[in-house]
Amino acid sequence: MPDTYNPYDNMLAVLEKAAGKLGLEHNDYEAIKYPERELKVSIPVKMDNGTIKVFEGYRVQHSSTRGPCKGGIRYHPHVDIDEVKALAAWMSLKCAVVDIPYGGAKGAVKVDPAELSKGELERLTRRFTAMILPLIGPEKDIPAPDINTNAEVMGWIMDTYSMLKGYAVPGVVTGKALEIGGSLGRPEATGRGVSIITGESMKFFNMEGINKRIAIQGMGNVGGVSARLLYREGHKIVAASDVTGGFYKAEGLNIEKILAYSASHSKSIAGYTEEGAESITNDELIGCDCDVLIPCAMENQITEKNADSIKAKLIIEGANGPTTVEADEILVKRGIHIVPDVLANAGGVVVSYFEWVQNIQNLMWDEDQINETLRKIMIKSFYQVLQIVKDKNVSFRIAAYMLALLKLSKAKKTRGVFP
Repeated sequence: MPDTYNPYDNMLAVLEKAAGKLGLEHNDYEAIKYPERELKVSIPVKMDNGTIKVFEGYRVQHSSTRGPCKGGIRYHPHVDIDEVKALAAWMSLKCAVVDIPYGGAKGAVKVDPAELSKGELERLTRRFTAMILPLIGPEKDIPAPDINTNAEVMGWIMDTYSMLKGYAVPGVVTGKALEIGGSLGRPEATGRGVSIITGESMKFFNMEGINKRIAIQGMGNVGGVSARLLYREGHKIVAASDVTGGFYKAEGLNIEKILAYSASHSKSIAGYTEEGAESITNDELIGCDCDVLIPCAMENQITEKNADSIKAKLIIEGANGPTTVEADEILVKRGIHIVPDVLANAGGVVVSYFEWVQNIQNLMWDEDQINETLRKIMIKSFYQVLQIVKDKNVSFRIAAYMLALLKLSKAKKTRGVFP
């Protein structure tokens, strides 16, 4: 990621545009531009060889105006505080867009988990939990999985928090295993939400049909689930990739076989073969011949350097912040429609909310109920954003930010400013 790229500045630039379109006064949204809290911690971990290694960790709470803070924890060697701040802010906007009573937060540890043993990873997680303990809790800040974290990591966080509290507190995290209070449908929720938004977007833009070609960057939890669901609906997935690279096949890839291969090869598609499929890089996937592009990897994938090469007519942002402000302007001028992350990938936080509600009320919902309620919320939010697109003649991104900003600013104004 280029040193000049600051994802938080990227978020602020779009926020200012949305505020201008809404005609908000400066005082109406000034507080929303700043995180409420930023915590940086040092995490000493005893390694398997007996040495002590110190890792850097963060937890940022952007807003608690509309409810408890909510946001994932990622483990990545290149994460920094600006990235975490941006992710926390996007979570605030995302929760507002889908009208979930949460605010945004995010956490991270600067580490490559592939370089740690399972024991080292567990000790790192438990110590990090202890370090951020004053900030988290089911009534104030609820972490969840993100890049390089999963249900097992959430289980360690939940157990550590519970041991320090003296009683089981399943509601302190979401994305847990079912055995300790997780929710049916949660692992697939973000990808399912992306597939729902993709379907509604294609319907609106008259792009329905099995001959429409879809390219998906990232075959992890979000991209993999999206690919499987869209494939099963009859859509043609012509390109798919992960961090190692990807494949393109004009006739459509066999997504079931790719995902089965990935599951048996350490969640990697490196080495996969399919008749008629050619190897491509992630950069080549961005510019491949397709109708719909769904980036589900990291931030800053679509930039001013490759925006002109994109052939897709519709982009659905499965990842957080995959498109820079500069690229966004180029794509809009080219007539390419972008459904932004704060709407497209909100399915995860919606079902995280369902999990949290089940935890604090000691309930268990069935999967059909969860998936159907998720569908209703995602579709309702899509058409609320679409109405602003039509009424105000703005892009989907600006419309989504306008919807979120309106809700956040009204909540802030209603609550007032504590002296």
